[in-house]
Amino acid sequence: MSGTAVVSAGAQVVPRTGGGQRVLLEARGVCKDFGGLRALDEVDLQVFEGEIAALIGPNGAGKTTLFNCLTGLAPPTAGELHLLPPGGGRRSLRGLAPSRIAALGLARTFQNIRLFPAMSALENVMVGRHVRTRAGVLGAVLRDSRTLLEERATAAAASALLARVGLAAVAGEPASSLPYGLQRRLEIARALATRPLLLLLDEPAAGMNPRETAELDELIRRLRDEDGVAILLIEHDMRLVMGLAERIVVLDSGRVIASGTPAQVRADPKVVQAYLGAHA
Repeated sequence: MSGTAVVSAGAQVVPRTGGGQRVLLEARGVCKDFGGLRALDEVDLQVFEGEIAALIGPNGAGKTTLFNCLTGLAPPTAGELHLLPPGGGRRSLRGLAPSRIAALGLARTFQNIRLFPAMSALENVMVGRHVRTRAGVLGAVLRDSRTLLEERATAAAASALLARVGLAAVAGEPASSLPYGLQRRLEIARALATRPLLLLLDEPAAGMNPRETAELDELIRRLRDEDGVAILLIEHDMRLVMGLAERIVVLDSGRVIASGTPAQVRADPKVVQAYLGAHA
């Protein structure tokens, strides 16, 4: 497994044995209010390069809200969000549009699939790739040679990503015609098209059968091991989480109540009471 995986429940962050990897994403004191409801309450989070981490908790704990804050869909009420790219620097994510955050290297999938149903699998992935293209509206209208070359390169990259996730055979099929498990994979391919440093997966195994879940496990490992993409996933499948994640953070009622290795989290009585219950 990768050298360091850190998710903190407070101000102090303790790297795993054999540390040395650098922080990629940092959230400090993140709060999110919806009217009189506080959905996130002083959440601290660090994700390191090259790790697979998981965010778990009961329904309504604030997991997807945190993803929305990180990706610009629901700006936090308070707190700091920073991406620290490998080339150095510290980029604040607060106030940035989702497209800008994606261009900086933070991509996601959604709990409820958000594909373009009438578009082909290939076209869906090409849409994700456009955050890395340079042709503007004028190029699209004039169809100059530079734009055409870029479009061909985008299609080739999208085809390669479909092959990467096992969807090469359905590249021309409408997204709506694909089985649910393949639609989940297509969402991952579209997110990968943005060339992320960190990929946020919101319940990627939802609706999958055991075979599809095992294939998802293998895919996530390959993305980290072969492509160097860090992964932070929300998931209710505890078998998948405990076998895949190197470190887990647990939310309950908008607060971080525990973090650590799977073994540490499994044994934490607060986690057992809040979420794992009979699954622990």
